[in-house]
Amino acid sequence: APSIRLSPAARSLFDEPLAIAVQGLGPRQQVTLRTSLRDETGELFQASARYQAGDDGELDLARCPALPGGSFSGLEPMGLLWALQPQKPFWRLVKRDVQSPFLLQLEVFEGHGERPGQLLAQAQHERAFLRDGVRRVPVREGRIRATLFLPP
Repeated sequence: APSIRLSPAARSLFDEPLAIAVQGLGPRQQVTLRTSLRDETGELFQASARYQAGDDGELDLARCPALPGGSFSGLEPMGLLWALQPQKPFWRLVKRDVQSPFLLQLEVFEGHGERPGQLLAQAQHERAFLRDGVRRVPVREGRIRATLFLPP
């Protein structure tokens, strides 16, 4: 059965690269990958891309270019993250609480149709804003308003 392989596996910092691969596909199988996340206000952001697996049934986004027809095309290993678009026009991704991560959903669908085909695999990944152990200290001194981030 197809599966999604992520590196780092379960959690990464928001500005760190995320390696995405799908294994267990058929040789040269056509699939659509979709990412989605909800911001703090509950608004949905999504991106999708069309791919074709290699002769060995592997799909590594660092080596396989996205085919035309999705949110982007070409060799874009992080395209499924930077191409996230809101369902509401002109909406911006809102993040006020940096202590909680975004939960990214990844899905692999069969084929390249306008409507998603059969769901083949799915995974979740946390995109965090603070490394483990970092302390967030609010600073209020006179007219100064700031936040101090202290490493472990």
